[in-house]
Amino acid sequence: MEASSGSTAVSEAYFAQLLGLPFIAVMARTTSQEKIDLIEQFGGSCLLVEHASDVYAAAEEVAATCNGHYMDQFTYAERATDWRGNNNIAESIFGQLQLEEHPVPDWIVVGAGTGGTSATIGRYLRYHSHPTRLLVVDPENSAFYPGWRGGTDGVPAGLPSRIEGIGRPRLEPSFVPSVIDRMVQVPDAASVAAMRHLSDLAGLHAGPSTGTNLWGVWQTIAGMVAEGRKGSIVTLMCDGGERYAGNYYNQDWLAVQGLDPAPYEAVIRRFFDTGRWDPGVA
Repeated sequence: MEASSGSTAVSEAYFAQLLGLPFIAVMARTTSQEKIDLIEQFGGSCLLVEHASDVYAAAEEVAATCNGHYMDQFTYAERATDWRGNNNIAESIFGQLQLEEHPVPDWIVVGAGTGGTSATIGRYLRYHSHPTRLLVVDPENSAFYPGWRGGTDGVPAGLPSRIEGIGRPRLEPSFVPSVIDRMVQVPDAASVAAMRHLSDLAGLHAGPSTGTNLWGVWQTIAGMVAEGRKGSIVTLMCDGGERYAGNYYNQDWLAVQGLDPAPYEAVIRRFFDTGRWDPGVA
């Protein structure tokens, strides 16, 4: 049993099938149909609830009812790997950069879904005394950004995220604010604009959370250029755009959601033309 926004559940359904175990994913009804189809293709079942904030209790209840095991990624993601260095994502980043001109990145830019990725990377950077700073980008209305600004004493209530895979209506237990150097709130339409720009620029068809990452990357590059600094910046391509053909790549769906990426696409174009970042005109 798992509560998920979809991508983790796809992987878990795959491995559950290899192990011969039944698998149920509890997700919000707004989850893309492509993700649901993948989970079912791998032999899993999907229980859809009305609101993202309902997935936790529903997964616990179903697990108790069918004598199953609720894996609870939102609690355990931050401790799922050895963040000191044991084939974790941070170690892989530094390994892949070894032969680059700037092998130690100035910044690593990631979003937060469970908080596990940022917790692993941030702890790794501090454990190994790297000067690299960690920027976490967060969709509008998510609880992570206000939680980072205000600390964990008063847990803020957010809203369900319109960017699948990142942003949460609550401050998840796996989110570790103390290892984050900076956070940026990204408008949802800006995430879509950056996702589409990546496709046009590099021919890489990614999902919207990759767009959220890139919006933070462009801001960071603009800041470094303005300061006359050179260096490397790392971000993640989270998943493929084929999972979002029916929503984020569908103009009619965007219109229903009230998402207009055009002004933010103009911001990105101006940045590439001039090297200056001016999101205020979006």
